[in-house]
Amino acid sequence: MVPLYTCCPFPSSKALQISPSFLLLSSRNPKFLPFTISRILRATSISTSATKHEEPIRTSYAGVQLEETVDETKQGKLRLDSWISSRIQGISRARVQSSIKSGLVKVNGRVVDKVSHSLRAGDKVDCVISDLQPLKAEPEDIPLDIVFEDDHVLVVNKPSHMVVHPAPGNANGTLVNGILHHCSLPTVASSEKEVLFDTQDMSDDEQDIFHGASAGAASVRPGIVHRLDKGTSGLLVVAKDEYSHAHLSEQFKQHTIQRVYISLTCGVPSASSGRVDIPIGRDSNNRIRMVAVPGLSHHGQARHAASRYKVIEVLAGGGSALVQWRLETGRTHQIRAHAKYMGIPLLGDQVYGGTKNMALSLLRPRTPPYYNDELSRLVSRLERPYLHALVLGFEHPHSGEKMRFSCPPPPDFGEILNHLRKIGIEKPISKE
Repeated sequence: MVPLYTCCPFPSSKALQISPSFLLLSSRNPKFLPFTISRILRATSISTSATKHEEPIRTSYAGVQLEETVDETKQGKLRLDSWISSRIQGISRARVQSSIKSGLVKVNGRVVDKVSHSLRAGDKVDCVISDLQPLKAEPEDIPLDIVFEDDHVLVVNKPSHMVVHPAPGNANGTLVNGILHHCSLPTVASSEKEVLFDTQDMSDDEQDIFHGASAGAASVRPGIVHRLDKGTSGLLVVAKDEYSHAHLSEQFKQHTIQRVYISLTCGVPSASSGRVDIPIGRDSNNRIRMVAVPGLSHHGQARHAASRYKVIEVLAGGGSALVQWRLETGRTHQIRAHAKYMGIPLLGDQVYGGTKNMALSLLRPRTPPYYNDELSRLVSRLERPYLHALVLGFEHPHSGEKMRFSCPPPPDFGEILNHLRKIGIEKPISKE
């Protein structure tokens, strides 16, 4: 029997010579059988038996209060949400923003509900962190780029800037909202009695950390087996029934899923190919950022992470590179953290050092003077980390067939790539 999907060979560097105007596959929207809605936000109860030497793990910051004056030594203006986040360790900015919008923050005695309100040295801030609200996902008519679909699985080409699942600060416009509409499923929400964690980032290997305390509650992440960061584009598989979800989840845990990414980097790796085997853990100074920490794989603060990379093209005289990544593990922000550790943060990745200023500092000395204005315009348009999930391969949970899909990067990626090629392109010298 001829399979319903197209099995794409692994793309060569020639295959990446795409037109920036190339449009990805359009949704064919065949019949989509509803899948079982299950597994909702599993919450671990707050420990009430902490020892003298251990503080209980905080799972809710509801009621935490901050009364503090902005440091007189600080220069310039500060965003209200950013400043509060920096003063309360372990809480996300989305949670802080929710508190501000709920009217629980005062500046100099006046309620301020604008998250971007500018603070000045000497301002007195009074803040109370709000209760976590049950997450709710409503069906939304969002166009989905369906690459493959049958009765059991759905492969989607996620655009950049789309969040995968609802979270504090991102309740609408997510991939899950679109899937609910695509499946003709009703609004789903977590139980009001549940204790919800204040977490926004999950790795592929941690996709089951959120579940419901009540067995009958419905999932706010229907069928989501793994995730891509908001700024990352590319292929993602969704399970359409409970068996498929369990089977695909096991493949991720066993690291048998094939995942290949491409990225644009600031600078070029010192070696044209290699393997990065450096544990990754949460950055203690910035909750939304991960950090590669050598030698701490058994410390508990970091987890084993391994990535293989290969330079496909050296761009702009060495100011950038097109790099292919193969993941052996699936940690949160793995490629972004490993790239930073290697000294080649992803182009446009503000969180991990791939800032516009860094890009300009590397590209401008290598760019002909007549091209400088165009280069400045190019860099000014960098809006996300230029990372794309190019290839996804897995075993079909029901048929056992080996499925493999490849999808070219979106137009914004292609446009940046083509501009960098104009400045200069060369193939790396293989040392194999």
